[in-house]
Amino acid sequence: MRVIADDGAQLGILPTDEAMRRAEEKGLDLVEVQPMARPPVCKIMDYGKFKYQQKRKAAEQKHNQKVIEVKEVKFRPKTGKHDFDTKVRHLREFLGDGDKAKVTIMFRGREIVHPEIGHDVLKRVAEAINDVAMIELAPRMEGRSMFMVVAPAKPGQRKTAFPAAPAPMPPPPPPGTSPTAAVAAAPAAAATTAPATPSAPAVPVAPSAPVAEAKK
Repeated sequence: MRVIADDGAQLGILPTDEAMRRAEEKGLDLVEVQPMARPPVCKIMDYGKFKYQQKRKAAEQKHNQKVIEVKEVKFRPKTGKHDFDTKVRHLREFLGDGDKAKVTIMFRGREIVHPEIGHDVLKRVAEAINDVAMIELAPRMEGRSMFMVVAPAKPGQRKTAFPAAPAPMPPPPPPGTSPTAAVAAAPAAAATTAPATPSAPAVPVAPSAPVAEAKK
Protein backbone atom coordinates (compact mmCIF):
# COMPACT_ATOMS: atom_id res chain seq x y z
CA MET A 1 0.00 0.00 0.00
CA ARG A 2 1.02 3.61 -0.55
CA VAL A 3 1.44 5.37 2.81
CA ILE A 4 1.16 9.08 3.67
CA ALA A 5 2.57 10.35 6.97
CA ASP A 6 0.53 12.42 9.40
CA ASP A 7 2.35 15.58 8.22
CA GLY A 8 1.52 14.84 4.57
CA ALA A 9 4.92 13.41 3.63
CA GLN A 10 4.94 10.57 1.11
CA LEU A 11 6.39 7.40 2.66
CA GLY A 12 6.09 5.39 -0.54
CA ILE A 13 4.81 1.85 -0.96
CA LEU A 14 5.17 -0.16 2.25
CA PRO A 15 4.05 -3.58 3.45
CA THR A 16 0.97 -3.55 5.64
CA ASP A 17 2.89 -4.62 8.75
CA GLU A 18 5.46 -1.86 8.29
CA ALA A 19 2.78 0.80 7.78
CA MET A 20 0.91 -0.29 10.91
CA ARG A 21 4.13 -0.31 12.94
CA ARG A 22 4.90 3.27 11.98
CA ALA A 23 1.38 4.36 12.93
CA GLU A 24 1.62 2.64 16.33
CA GLU A 25 4.96 4.28 17.02
CA LYS A 26 3.28 7.68 16.82
CA GLY A 27 0.17 6.57 18.69
CA LEU A 28 -2.00 7.16 15.62
CA ASP A 29 -4.20 5.11 13.31
CA LEU A 30 -3.62 3.80 9.78
CA VAL A 31 -6.67 4.85 7.74
CA GLU A 32 -7.39 3.80 4.17
CA VAL A 33 -8.34 7.01 2.31
CA GLN A 34 -8.38 5.81 -1.31
CA PRO A 35 -9.45 2.15 -1.38
CA MET A 36 -10.07 2.10 -5.15
CA ALA A 37 -6.51 3.18 -6.02
CA ARG A 38 -3.92 0.65 -7.12
CA PRO A 39 -2.17 0.21 -4.77
CA PRO A 40 -4.57 1.48 -2.07
CA VAL A 41 -3.60 4.72 -0.33
CA CYS A 42 -3.47 4.88 3.46
CA LYS A 43 -2.70 7.77 5.77
CA ILE A 44 -1.35 7.85 9.31
CA MET A 45 -3.71 10.06 11.35
CA ASP A 46 -5.83 10.48 14.46
CA TYR A 47 -9.04 8.84 13.21
CA GLY A 48 -11.24 10.28 15.99
CA LYS A 49 -10.06 13.80 15.21
CA PHE A 50 -10.54 13.16 11.49
CA LYS A 51 -14.20 12.12 12.00
CA TYR A 52 -14.85 15.15 14.19
CA GLN A 53 -13.46 17.51 11.53
CA GLN A 54 -15.55 15.84 8.80
CA LYS A 55 -18.72 16.21 10.89
CA ARG A 56 -17.98 19.86 11.65
CA LYS A 57 -17.28 20.62 7.99
CA ALA A 58 -20.59 19.04 6.91
CA ALA A 59 -22.48 21.11 9.52
CA GLU A 60 -20.89 24.33 8.27
CA GLN A 61 -21.79 23.54 4.67
CA LYS A 62 -25.40 22.85 5.65
CA HIS A 63 -25.55 26.11 7.63
CA ASN A 64 -24.19 28.15 4.71
CA GLN A 65 -26.42 26.48 2.15
CA LYS A 66 -29.20 28.77 0.91
CA VAL A 67 -32.59 27.15 0.30
CA ILE A 68 -34.50 29.13 -2.32
CA GLU A 69 -38.22 29.39 -1.57
CA VAL A 70 -41.06 30.54 -3.81
CA LYS A 71 -43.21 33.12 -2.03
CA GLU A 72 -46.67 34.06 -3.29
CA VAL A 73 -48.22 37.53 -3.35
CA LYS A 74 -51.86 37.84 -4.46
CA PHE A 75 -53.47 40.82 -6.18
CA ARG A 76 -56.97 41.59 -7.48
CA PRO A 77 -57.87 43.31 -10.75
CA LYS A 78 -59.10 46.25 -8.63
CA THR A 79 -56.36 46.32 -5.96
CA GLY A 80 -56.09 49.84 -4.54
CA LYS A 81 -52.93 51.92 -4.66
CA HIS A 82 -52.11 51.52 -0.96
CA ASP A 83 -52.46 47.71 -1.04
CA PHE A 84 -50.57 47.60 -4.33
CA ASP A 85 -47.60 49.51 -2.88
CA THR A 86 -47.59 47.32 0.24
CA LYS A 87 -47.54 44.09 -1.77
CA VAL A 88 -44.80 45.41 -4.04
CA ARG A 89 -42.73 46.23 -0.96
CA HIS A 90 -43.13 42.64 0.23
CA LEU A 91 -42.07 41.39 -3.19
CA ARG A 92 -38.90 43.48 -3.06
CA GLU A 93 -38.10 42.05 0.40
CA PHE A 94 -38.51 38.47 -0.84
CA LEU A 95 -36.32 39.12 -3.86
CA GLY A 96 -33.75 40.85 -1.67
CA ASP A 97 -33.51 37.67 0.44
CA GLY A 98 -32.74 35.66 -2.70
CA ASP A 99 -36.16 34.02 -2.97
CA LYS A 100 -38.41 33.74 -6.00
CA ALA A 101 -41.99 35.03 -6.00
CA LYS A 102 -45.25 33.96 -7.62
CA VAL A 103 -47.44 36.97 -8.40
CA THR A 104 -51.10 35.90 -8.70
CA ILE A 105 -54.17 37.81 -9.92
CA MET A 106 -57.42 36.39 -8.47
CA PHE A 107 -60.57 36.84 -10.59
CA ARG A 108 -64.08 36.78 -9.17
CA GLY A 109 -67.40 36.53 -10.97
CA ARG A 110 -67.45 38.20 -14.37
CA GLU A 111 -63.95 39.60 -13.87
CA ILE A 112 -62.71 36.45 -15.61
CA VAL A 113 -64.01 37.70 -18.99
CA HIS A 114 -61.50 40.57 -18.85
CA PRO A 115 -58.09 38.90 -18.40
CA GLU A 116 -56.42 41.92 -19.98
CA ILE A 117 -57.13 43.89 -16.77
CA GLY A 118 -55.25 41.34 -14.67
CA HIS A 119 -52.48 41.37 -17.26
CA ASP A 120 -52.15 45.13 -16.84
CA VAL A 121 -51.78 44.69 -13.06
CA LEU A 122 -48.97 42.17 -13.59
CA LYS A 123 -47.30 44.58 -15.97
CA ARG A 124 -47.44 47.34 -13.33
CA VAL A 125 -45.90 44.96 -10.80
CA ALA A 126 -43.12 44.01 -13.21
CA GLU A 127 -42.34 47.67 -13.86
CA ALA A 128 -42.29 48.42 -10.11
CA ILE A 129 -39.66 45.71 -9.39
CA ASN A 130 -37.82 45.93 -12.70
CA ASP A 131 -34.58 47.05 -11.03
CA VAL A 132 -34.33 43.99 -8.75
CA ALA A 133 -36.21 41.23 -10.58
CA MET A 134 -36.50 39.35 -13.83
CA ILE A 135 -39.51 37.48 -15.22
CA GLU A 136 -38.76 33.77 -14.96
CA LEU A 137 -42.22 32.59 -16.07
CA ALA A 138 -44.39 34.82 -18.28
CA PRO A 139 -48.05 35.52 -17.30
CA ARG A 140 -50.44 32.65 -17.90
CA MET A 141 -53.94 31.59 -16.91
CA GLU A 142 -54.59 28.85 -14.37
CA GLY A 143 -58.28 28.28 -13.68
CA ARG A 144 -59.76 31.55 -12.41
CA SER A 145 -56.39 33.16 -11.80
CA MET A 146 -53.44 34.54 -13.74
CA PHE A 147 -49.89 34.36 -12.45
CA MET A 148 -46.25 34.97 -13.27
CA VAL A 149 -43.02 33.99 -11.50
CA VAL A 150 -40.22 36.48 -10.86
CA ALA A 151 -36.69 35.82 -9.61
CA PRO A 152 -33.86 38.01 -8.33
CA ALA A 153 -32.07 39.72 -11.21
CA LYS A 154 -28.41 38.87 -11.70
CA PRO A 155 -25.89 41.64 -12.44
CA GLY A 156 -25.69 42.34 -16.15
CA GLN A 157 -28.57 40.02 -16.98
CA ARG A 158 -30.63 41.07 -19.97
CA LYS A 159 -34.27 41.85 -19.15
CA THR A 160 -37.01 40.29 -21.28
CA ALA A 161 -39.86 42.36 -22.74
CA PHE A 162 -43.24 42.01 -21.06
CA PRO A 163 -45.61 39.93 -23.26
CA ALA A 164 -48.69 41.43 -24.90
CA ALA A 165 -52.06 41.36 -23.13
CA PRO A 166 -54.56 38.58 -23.99
CA ALA A 167 -57.77 39.41 -25.89
CA PRO A 168 -61.02 39.76 -23.92
CA MET A 169 -63.11 36.60 -23.68
CA PRO A 170 -66.39 36.43 -25.69
CA PRO A 171 -69.57 37.14 -23.67
CA PRO A 172 -71.43 34.07 -22.40
CA PRO A 173 -74.73 33.01 -24.08
CA PRO A 174 -78.02 34.28 -22.59
CA PRO A 175 -79.28 32.39 -19.52
CA GLY A 176 -81.26 29.27 -20.39
CA THR A 177 -79.68 28.88 -23.83
CA SER A 178 -77.58 25.79 -24.30
CA PRO A 179 -74.79 25.73 -26.89
CA THR A 180 -76.58 22.90 -28.74
CA ALA A 181 -79.80 24.94 -29.02
CA ALA A 182 -77.86 27.96 -30.30
CA VAL A 183 -76.18 25.89 -33.00
CA ALA A 184 -79.47 24.24 -34.01
CA ALA A 185 -81.26 27.58 -34.19
CA ALA A 186 -78.88 28.98 -36.79
CA PRO A 187 -79.96 26.74 -39.75
CA ALA A 188 -83.60 27.20 -38.82
CA ALA A 189 -83.25 30.98 -38.90
CA ALA A 190 -81.49 30.81 -42.24
CA ALA A 191 -84.25 28.68 -43.66
CA THR A 192 -86.91 31.13 -42.43
CA THR A 193 -85.27 34.17 -43.97
CA ALA A 194 -84.29 32.52 -47.27
CA PRO A 195 -86.35 33.82 -50.25
CA ALA A 196 -88.87 31.41 -51.68
CA THR A 197 -87.97 29.96 -55.09
CA PRO A 198 -90.67 30.95 -57.68
CA SER A 199 -92.57 27.96 -58.99
CA ALA A 200 -92.99 27.28 -62.76
CA PRO A 201 -96.18 28.74 -64.37
CA ALA A 202 -99.10 26.37 -64.71
CA VAL A 203 -99.59 24.94 -68.21
CA PRO A 204 -103.24 24.51 -69.31
CA VAL A 205 -104.17 20.97 -70.26
CA ALA A 206 -106.11 20.63 -73.50
CA PRO A 207 -109.44 18.84 -73.18
CA SER A 208 -109.37 15.34 -74.56
CA ALA A 209 -111.33 14.66 -77.74
CA PRO A 210 -114.72 12.95 -77.27
CA VAL A 211 -114.61 9.24 -77.90
CA ALA A 212 -117.20 8.07 -80.45
CA GLU A 213 -119.57 5.56 -79.15
CA ALA A 214 -118.96 2.22 -80.71
CA LYS A 215 -121.57 1.18 -83.21
CA LYS A 216 -123.45 -1.84 -82.37
